[in-house]
Amino acid sequence: MNPDLAIARSVTLRPITEIAQKAGIPDDALEPYGRTKAKIGFPFIRSLDTKPDGALVLVSGISPTPAGEGKTTTTIGLADALTAAGKRTMICLREPSLGPCFGVKGGAAGGGWAQVGPMEDINLHFTGDFHAITTAHNLLSALIDNHIHHGNSLGIDTRRITWRRVMDMNDRALRSIITGLGSTNGPTREDGFDITVASEVMAVFCLARDLADLQARLGRIVVASRKDGSLITAADLKADGAMAALLKTALQPNLVQSLEGTPALVHGGPFANIAHGCNSLIATRLGLKLADIVVTEAGFGADLGGEKFLDIKSRMGHLKPACAVVVATVRALKMHGGVAKSELGTENVAAVTEGSVNLLRHVRNMRQFGLPVVVALNRFTSDTNAEIDAVAAALETINTTMALCTHWADGAKGTATLAQLVIDMIQNHTADFAPIYPDDMKLTDKIRTIAQRIYGAADISLSATASRKLKSYEQQGFGHMPICMAKTQSSFSADPTLLGAPTGHIIPIRDTRLSAGAGFVVAICGDIMTMPGLPRDPAAHHIGVDPTGEITGLF
Repeated sequence: MNPDLAIARSVTLRPITEIAQKAGIPDDALEPYGRTKAKIGFPFIRSLDTKPDGALVLVSGISPTPAGEGKTTTTIGLADALTAAGKRTMICLREPSLGPCFGVKGGAAGGGWAQVGPMEDINLHFTGDFHAITTAHNLLSALIDNHIHHGNSLGIDTRRITWRRVMDMNDRALRSIITGLGSTNGPTREDGFDITVASEVMAVFCLARDLADLQARLGRIVVASRKDGSLITAADLKADGAMAALLKTALQPNLVQSLEGTPALVHGGPFANIAHGCNSLIATRLGLKLADIVVTEAGFGADLGGEKFLDIKSRMGHLKPACAVVVATVRALKMHGGVAKSELGTENVAAVTEGSVNLLRHVRNMRQFGLPVVVALNRFTSDTNAEIDAVAAALETINTTMALCTHWADGAKGTATLAQLVIDMIQNHTADFAPIYPDDMKLTDKIRTIAQRIYGAADISLSATASRKLKSYEQQGFGHMPICMAKTQSSFSADPTLLGAPTGHIIPIRDTRLSAGAGFVVAICGDIMTMPGLPRDPAAHHIGVDPTGEITGLF
């Protein structure tokens, strides 16, 4: 049996009413989904508006590698250790997508003794949020084609429909399709599917402040244009009300727990490269009203998910993070130092030192936002003392503290040192948070600022298409929006094979997309896949159900 699953099944989760009570949530605010999970009602959430906020801790990481970093497990382990230290703590995480669960990456509920549960439910259908988002998105798709079929009074140019369909599964055969074949089946046109987490509805869902804001944002989604270039929105198609109705229950945050009983809000899950990669703003704000400390994570590395958390989510949600934790492993630093995955078990201090430049840049980047930073070194059994010392020595050059963590094996005890460092930063180091560019900066200059200050690039290279679109967005009144960089997570550059901390490179902006509902402009760097495919031997081959009803081989 998968060791994470074995550990999860060795623990009897507490009734969700007990977890709610621990978090300060009354029974009448809960809508239970079984014994161990529940949604939280909006009347209770609104009642907390005047309460002061707790401290927000952002967990991010180095540029991810196949060696693994353990960002989610560190988030959970840190929160458990803060709880053990007497702090009223809340975890805020994204919901997993079924595509990675049945593909390569697996689930996203943590691992070992640093998990949230019920793990199987969270990684599968959970409370149905992703199904609601998928349905709302595809309702809009259906209304577009239906409008054209019934006369097209809005004048939609069928060659300029930008709204595709979605499903929460990896299916490369649906990336590009033709719809409407046959005279009675609607207009024949090119179309395609993205995975649900790449949907703008998902981004809208995760940035909305409440139901009214959700519907307003849904209405602003741009789905197509006319021949004269004017934009057509979901509100023009009268789709926003029905979409909001489909999402009403889903928008209520989901309450679960860690294996050690720390309350956790697991809600929303946008892609971290094509979208902003953070859990819902509603859940984060709720956590801040209920807890002394909220521990949340951003997708992928600090240059991608971390930057978007700070420049997009924090800007829109008026969040003020107290500090940042950057997660690293010796194994991953070796890969950034040029070591092949097959050789990671062999001590290589020189490679650790060379690869540490990636970690150092991520730490400096978080400091650019005015945040105090601590590094969490997620320890593997193959790590040697000399390699660990090499990481510590590298961090000393930029006056940064490191905590050695063993939360996968030891739970809260394995992150006790990290928790004390975080408490010290919150109590003794005042964050001076600010995004790295102002709202009124030109869109091109915002992209260039991210490329130069975060990625270490010399400059950007705009395609003619990208340049034309950016000027058009500004003319249409969208120039105030933040930038969401769609880039490989594996490198500071647009080349996933270029590891470490490259400098002097050019970031190519191939295209841009306007996410008017979400409220940001997407800058596409190179080829970004919005509908992944399954590998030759997907995880789905190894998942089943035994005669007792237990799921086997899961994640």
